[in-house]
Amino acid sequence: MDSDSRKYADELTTAEAKKFIDDLAEFKVPVLLFSGGEPLIRPDFFELAAYAAKKNVRPTLSTNGTLITREVAQEIKNIGVGYVGISLDGLEDVNDKFRGVAGAFNLAMRGIENCVAVGQRVGLRFTINHHNFTELDKIFDFIEAEKINRVCFYHLVYSGRGSQMLDEDVTPEESRKAMDIIIRRTKDFAARGLAKEILTVDNHCDGVYMYLKALAEGDDKTAAQIKKYISMNGGNRSGIAFAEVDPLGYVHPDQFTQHHTFGNVREKKFGDIWTDTSNPILAGLKNRKPLLKGRCARCKFLDNCNGNFRTRAEAVTGDFWASDPSCYLTDKEIGLEEEN
Repeated sequence: MDSDSRKYADELTTAEAKKFIDDLAEFKVPVLLFSGGEPLIRPDFFELAAYAAKKNVRPTLSTNGTLITREVAQEIKNIGVGYVGISLDGLEDVNDKFRGVAGAFNLAMRGIENCVAVGQRVGLRFTINHHNFTELDKIFDFIEAEKINRVCFYHLVYSGRGSQMLDEDVTPEESRKAMDIIIRRTKDFAARGLAKEILTVDNHCDGVYMYLKALAEGDDKTAAQIKKYISMNGGNRSGIAFAEVDPLGYVHPDQFTQHHTFGNVREKKFGDIWTDTSNPILAGLKNRKPLLKGRCARCKFLDNCNGNFRTRAEAVTGDFWASDPSCYLTDKEIGLEEEN
């Protein structure tokens, strides 16, 4: 979201948000992520999160962590928030420089510590870019030292503020190096019996890269397990298994694709919007393989990736169905040289 420290007109009221949550419950949506901006600034956050939990829609929270005092952490826990993801962009100097706020890292750390103290499930959210690429090993040292049990490593998506960071993205070679570090350190945690959840997010060729790496190392058992799981998951699920609803009630295919809108929950139930395939983008996302172009269309791992992120392709090429430019796999790895 493009956001700054001012109030925005016409955001969903508390009553409208509760009606939206009713619609989600009716449509059997299992999880609702409160994000932002900073969701804890909204005065009715706790009321809405508690209402979602009451309706059996599991509330989760994405936050910068700076407002999570011990009392706030306890209230989050009491409500039944399933998970709190706290965003960092590196360790102290890198994070504060990137955020433009001195002390932001220490405040976020206080939020993490308060969640841990009350038994609230919490983890880090870390977006890989040129500013923090060299921090990955330090991040693993940090989560071990601080006894943090979950970290999500996000690949940059060129949208919103991310669109201004196209030149800040890592290169394909750096993406591969980042994955090598993440795989190596995750294996080390497992070998030492440290129970950590390590995830990579927003680049669906990661699973294929892990599969190919296991094959190259002669670990056929692990390779088979990876292939099984990435085949079950099926890759990108924008427009299929998750959606984004902005503060004004407009429905989008995901949080990065707010320039494509399918309807408004003030005017129509979410389930009715989500199942209406009259919009060509929504219809296409639900069955995108015939529409994909370039490397994505011809990739032998398409069933495992599903064309990756469409909004990245559109940001770079102007074509929603073009190849995702952040795929760091080589032509040989995806079968194009064999095809030729």
